[in-house]
Amino acid sequence: MKQKKIPMRMCVGCREMKPKKELMRVVRGPDGTVSLDPSGKKPGRGAYVCRSGDCLSRAIRQKQLERQLEAKLGEETAEALRQTLAELTAAEEAGGADG
Repeated sequence: MKQKKIPMRMCVGCREMKPKKELMRVVRGPDGTVSLDPSGKKPGRGAYVCRSGDCLSRAIRQKQLERQLEAKLGEETAEALRQTLAELTAAEEAGGADG
């Protein structure tokens, strides 16, 4: 039987190729707002980062997210992205401990 192909994406923070499911999508919606997209299905221009705060911080600091999303990131938006990522990873870890 043919093995299923795993889609690979590059993290804009650490520049490593990883399976798409291991990364978090950051999306600039049609209205221009930038947010995290845990489902990976929101419309708009997207970029991928690892599920660690380090990669997200590096991508913001080096302006990689701004380049990929073709949008300016304000300090409020950057802090909101960091906070949302921390909440999502905490929820995943709590959910993984129960199951």
